[in-house]
Amino acid sequence: MVKFSREYEASVIPEWKGAFVDYKGLKKLIKKIKLARRDADGSSAGDSSPETAAGVESIGYDGGFSVLDPVRALTARLAPRVQVSAESGDSGELVPSTDKHEREFLEKADEELEKVNTFYAAQEAELLGRGEAVIDQLRILADVKRILADHAASRRARGTLPEVAPPSPALSGSGRCLLSGPDTPQSMSDGSVELQQAHMTEGAAVADEVMAALERNGVSFVGLPGKKDSKAGRLQLPSTVRIDIPASNPGRAALKVWEELVNLLRKDGADPAAAFVLRKKVQHAEKNIRDAFMALYRGLELLKKFSPLNVKAFTKILKKFVKVSEQQRATDLFSQKVKTSLFSTSDKVLQLSDEVESLFLKHFAGNDRMVAMKYLNPQQHKSTHMITFLVGLFTGTFVSLFIIYAILAHVSGIFASAGNTAYKELVYHVFSMFALISLHCFLYGCNLFMWKSTRINQNFIFDFVPNTALTHRDAFLMSAFIMCTIVTALVINLFLINAGVSYPNAVPGALIVLLAGVLFCPFNVFYRSTRYCFMRIMRNIIFSPFYKVLMADFFMADQLTSQVPLLRHMEFAACYFMAGSFRASPYETCTNSQQYKHMAYVISFLPYYWGAMQCLRSYLEEHDVDQLAHAGKYMSAMVAAAVRFKYKATPTPFWMCMVLITSTGTTVYQLYWDFVKDWGFFTPKSKNLWLRDDLILKNKFTYYVSMMLNLVLRLSWTKSVMKIPINKNETRLLDFFRASLEIIRRGQWNFYRLENEHLNNVGKFGAVKTVPLPFQELETG
Repeated sequence: MVKFSREYEASVIPEWKGAFVDYKGLKKLIKKIKLARRDADGSSAGDSSPETAAGVESIGYDGGFSVLDPVRALTARLAPRVQVSAESGDSGELVPSTDKHEREFLEKADEELEKVNTFYAAQEAELLGRGEAVIDQLRILADVKRILADHAASRRARGTLPEVAPPSPALSGSGRCLLSGPDTPQSMSDGSVELQQAHMTEGAAVADEVMAALERNGVSFVGLPGKKDSKAGRLQLPSTVRIDIPASNPGRAALKVWEELVNLLRKDGADPAAAFVLRKKVQHAEKNIRDAFMALYRGLELLKKFSPLNVKAFTKILKKFVKVSEQQRATDLFSQKVKTSLFSTSDKVLQLSDEVESLFLKHFAGNDRMVAMKYLNPQQHKSTHMITFLVGLFTGTFVSLFIIYAILAHVSGIFASAGNTAYKELVYHVFSMFALISLHCFLYGCNLFMWKSTRINQNFIFDFVPNTALTHRDAFLMSAFIMCTIVTALVINLFLINAGVSYPNAVPGALIVLLAGVLFCPFNVFYRSTRYCFMRIMRNIIFSPFYKVLMADFFMADQLTSQVPLLRHMEFAACYFMAGSFRASPYETCTNSQQYKHMAYVISFLPYYWGAMQCLRSYLEEHDVDQLAHAGKYMSAMVAAAVRFKYKATPTPFWMCMVLITSTGTTVYQLYWDFVKDWGFFTPKSKNLWLRDDLILKNKFTYYVSMMLNLVLRLSWTKSVMKIPINKNETRLLDFFRASLEIIRRGQWNFYRLENEHLNNVGKFGAVKTVPLPFQELETG
């Protein structure tokens, strides 16, 4: 049977850990009470105790030894306690204990109860307010959709709009088909002045209905009051209400202002082009409201879990207390206080949770409960034994094939000094490319395993959906599959070369095309949600100045800065195969041309450029000066890389000095950002030397080892200025080893980066994301 303390620690919400009952602290106080009672009972057997002597004299025994002395001593010891209990009466106050440890326990328990109650009251008030706002938003959205749909239907009935097929019940029930009408804007204007005036009149009527719907749902117009048009008798549009949709991509920037919707209705309300724009606006508003419902439901579920867990913790600890202290009355009074506390008696969260569930079921899930729960309460899929079996299978196959490949290569002498140079270059680049990807997947799997073990919620931090997010076994499977596939291709390629087949080097190229096809495969196989998420993040990074930067985008951009050798290998593979070089194997075409060298220079810059652009975008949105300093880190890396390229082309003492200056400065900058900003170390006056106050790993030595390892691996650039007398094959192996070490450094960096982010969320009790609502009031000064 698992002890409750372990069960409790495993059930605590990590981001709210500080708000839960300090069960361990209360247990330590109970142990103190138990030890104090044991010591007191041991000392009371003799007559040397003043308390015992006083008790004996008060009862009328004047000395001498008796077998009843321990009983008398115990009676004398309990006498003051009984008197205090009698004096306390039934006033409802907790019974004061004569033992300082018991008083300390009751005071600590009372503080914990107050802490839990205060936190629950604050969270409940916040969630109730958010629930009221989201429900109002849904009501507004429903009215707007109904008004626009009614007017579209009336236009079709009058013949001013072409007939279209009605939406399917599933789509209309889920709210995905928002407006009737064509999917693409088509011009219907006949040029007549009368028709244009009719369109404007009809659009103005729709706008008035929309404004009235907003007013009915409690949206007050801040700023200039509405004015009546004396001729038309209509309320003129205030300019203070809008649909505020965050611009997460360039196309949404033109869809965010609510006042444009009403202006469009007033001007071109019956124009299909306007109807198309209106439909897009409402679609984005509906998506925001749906996400807000999902975030609200998650918060309610967490608060529902928070309440009974704390009640159970108090119940368990009070049972232990009464067992060692015999303070039954004090325990009963405190237990009653717990039962009457807000977090134990309030049912507002349960009611709001049921209401949110029913509304989501009706408006977003087409009354399909299974679909609704898929969105509201997504569960991370459980890894099956098949995945574990496949990991072992592919790993064993990779090892076996690699041994076979090494034997065949040795027998054929293809890697000898006089062997096929073009083949060695091709194998080096292709194998290194897939090996680095596989190593990165493996280390990401290790990260996922460690985050799960330490209860770091990476899905919340990255905003991943739990039921489609990768597990550590999935990442290990990807790593093993990639290595098994590439070694299989190399073995087949070597067989074809020895058999004298034409164009044998096309096999690695076909493998690259095959794996690229798997990445872009539109079918729901091979982790489609993860592949699409990866491509979406890569799109955001490549066009980083134009996209809102999220945590996952920042994280992936940092991974790319450690994969510059991978990008160089991809450049060679693309040049070699796309140029058709595999037919005659003239690999010098891709290595000696000026265009290739210039492209290699650009590729080395790209990850740092993308990181700098992300920081600039974040600065423009958040106005945080730290983002400019963060961009400076990437810019300094670009300068250092440029100087090293120049030194490679012109190895003079001057450029060697410039390499040492720029690379040293960049390394110091990067180490400062790693330790202080990303990992949160070197906190002033921290109780942990050179670290921070809160640490997830119990062994502090691990942190110091990681700091030293990060420092050493950051100095790998020194190889570029060292003249090591080695041949070309050894140089290739050394470069591959350096690239692998950088990925290992990035793997350990990942864990501490998310640990720091998780602790920041814990400090702010951030367990639920805040979704901006579309219909907002703007305060004007």
